[in-house]
Amino acid sequence: MKCENCTKKECSKKQKNDETTVDALSSNDGSEEKNDFDTLANAKILLSDCLACDSCMTLEEGARVFQQNQKEFFRILNLNKKCDTSKHKVLAVSLCPQSLPYFAAKFNLSVNEAAKRLCGFLKSLGVHYVFDTTIAADFSILESQREFVQRYQRRNQEEHALPMFASACPGWIRYAERVLTNLVTSHICTAKSPQQIMGSLVKGYFARQQNLSPDKIFHVVLAPCYDKKLEALREDFYSALYNSPEVDCVLTSGEIVQIMEQKNVSLKDVSEVAVDSLFDDLKEGDVVRHDGKRSDGYLEHIFKHAAKELFGVDVKEITYKALKNKDFQEVTLEKDGETVLRFAAAYGFRNIQNMVLKLKKGKFLYHFVEVLACPGGCLNGKGQAQSEDGKPDRALLAQMEEVYAAIPVRLPESNLHVQRMYQHWLEGVDSKKVQDTLHTTYSAVNQSPSSLDIKWYDLAPRCQKLHSILSEGVRRITGKEERPLSASAPLIAADGMYVRHDQLCKESACSGFGGVRIVTERGARDSEGLHVYEDR
Repeated sequence: MKCENCTKKECSKKQKNDETTVDALSSNDGSEEKNDFDTLANAKILLSDCLACDSCMTLEEGARVFQQNQKEFFRILNLNKKCDTSKHKVLAVSLCPQSLPYFAAKFNLSVNEAAKRLCGFLKSLGVHYVFDTTIAADFSILESQREFVQRYQRRNQEEHALPMFASACPGWIRYAERVLTNLVTSHICTAKSPQQIMGSLVKGYFARQQNLSPDKIFHVVLAPCYDKKLEALREDFYSALYNSPEVDCVLTSGEIVQIMEQKNVSLKDVSEVAVDSLFDDLKEGDVVRHDGKRSDGYLEHIFKHAAKELFGVDVKEITYKALKNKDFQEVTLEKDGETVLRFAAAYGFRNIQNMVLKLKKGKFLYHFVEVLACPGGCLNGKGQAQSEDGKPDRALLAQMEEVYAAIPVRLPESNLHVQRMYQHWLEGVDSKKVQDTLHTTYSAVNQSPSSLDIKWYDLAPRCQKLHSILSEGVRRITGKEERPLSASAPLIAADGMYVRHDQLCKESACSGFGGVRIVTERGARDSEGLHVYEDR
């Protein structure tokens, strides 16, 4: 299955067959009766929506992604209305904290009103439980803190101990695994993301509390971005024993709004219902968040924890220093005239590219980097805060940031439920069960043993257009990394550009981040190798 920007002739020839196969795989084979939501669009992950797409997805992946939509959600709701109770599922929805400001800003509500009304709306559809994933982020941050301290302490013994990269963003993880080498993936923190830890909590802890088999729970995550759909499909987040994934379906904030529009419902008109807790009959209180202006705050929490644990320094406030742009910022800790900790936040793909390039050149100075694929962080996820033309709704995003900043901060260490679960469910902080439940591994995939040495050439740092010479097909690679070319990919365009028809779009070129880089290959066995084309 090809991405929406692929213009190769062979792709267009097989497109119809691909779509037919995907539709067949993702359909209900006609056995499900029609309902009010048949007009909802199928889920699609496009390059314009998803920074994780470094190459075409497999047909199987595509079919499974297409199932991550509102229709699958309503298929389960309809099954629960049937007389055959053996097919019924307990339907649980987990809310990401970065989604709530979107609903609050869009419907002019407080964040607490938005959470409770959203809970009320979902339960009116037939959802049994609505959870807050903040507790999962608590676990993820705590595990990341411990891992960083351990890596720092063995930095002189292990080559890949530092730097450590955050693992919460699935767009960054997919890019690292699919495009980069183990030189990079070995530096990624092994703590699971909040989404997948929530999957472990719902299908593990909560299922046991309710005396349910994990496969009897259909777990939906409401998230701000499309990359979360791909994350839910990872094989390491799947239980073969119960034939059950930790997360069955991911819906974006925008997809929930589509359901509201389909039902002609405004969140302002929905009754408030308290959000559920994983613990007995308790309900969640007011919405809380972690440190961090636009994300779960891994940088701030790990920085303060490391300063205290490693150097005995109690950091109250963190001062960010913006470097190349507002999405690449630095935080340092000075002691006795020496910089002992140097952290960075790298948001957006161009900053990620620059970061990786420095790492490969051996010029990387940072101990930890909070990496997020979306410019502006999780609040700016492509599944929300987008205008009708697909561009960020900056006015709405500004409101969301204001709402998010006003949410009270709760330290993960202060969550008593988390401490009790470490002792009674996870069998201690350093147990094997903690490693099995809260951690995973990341490694490069699809690495070719015979890598073609690609040289990157800087052209004039201004917008370029390529015309008929590229009409045979264009392929985009999201990165500056060395990577082999195939005969089916006659051109690579990088450094943040994307393709529209047969030319590079001027609005995506340069933007002050260096020269346009264009590399082509005339043939798989052409002894002349790589060439640069420049049309002025």
